[in-house]
Amino acid sequence: MPRTRTFRGHRTPVAAALGAALLVPLAAGCGGKSDDASAGGGKTTIKVLAAASLTDVFQKAGAAYEKAHPDTVVKFSYAGSQQLAAQVEQDFPADALVTADTRTMDGLKGKTGTPSVIAHNRLVIATGEGNPKKVKDLKGLTDSKLKVVLAAPEVPVGRYSKQVLDEQHLKVRPVSQEQDVRGVLSKVELGEADAGIVYATDAMTAPGKVDAVQVPDDQNAIAAYPAATLKVSEHKKQADAFVTWLRSAEAQKILRDAGFQKP
Repeated sequence: MPRTRTFRGHRTPVAAALGAALLVPLAAGCGGKSDDASAGGGKTTIKVLAAASLTDVFQKAGAAYEKAHPDTVVKFSYAGSQQLAAQVEQDFPADALVTADTRTMDGLKGKTGTPSVIAHNRLVIATGEGNPKKVKDLKGLTDSKLKVVLAAPEVPVGRYSKQVLDEQHLKVRPVSQEQDVRGVLSKVELGEADAGIVYATDAMTAPGKVDAVQVPDDQNAIAAYPAATLKVSEHKKQADAFVTWLRSAEAQKILRDAGFQKP
């Protein structure tokens, strides 16, 4: 298995600025106290800030949780982990947070409860369907004729990408740097880039649109996904229950089916 790398350190001012820019759209997506009333029947709505790479799997997980817990409605807001962290630092009203790295979560001590890792992920090289440029490995991304897109270095997948490229002494000049992994995937899907580094699970969400070139274990990195209840939560009991459920057999099966690795 590839080595687990934990990235620690401070976030840049860029991350905070990006998070601040999301205040309005996230507020619109998550709602406020009125969500409880709109749910009806005495239901409680919890708002979960989640890394963009969890978009597809959490839609299924949320539906499964609501079926098993009919008194709770789960609303998700997705973005790059660094953007979500900026929201948490500004005490944005939400109940739980799931990031794509431990560095981001660790930087929020004092804002969250004790985090627990719910899943792991790994990197692959995403190419257009059929791999028309015949990208075989990380070294292939250094071809100056290739249009490569990566996530920005303050984004978890961007840090993981930089780490594995640096360890192989490879210099890649991306045509763009995206603010979350779905931005990278989209560029490849649309043909705006020939290749990009994404999580394995993201490549799986685009069958028939992208191919995934595997990165060998000894050149790869494993991303850890910690989840925690936020201290600003007005529904700590329900938020704690959801975070705990993410490590349950039911939730873990949903994550495994989507390609995520065990905690």
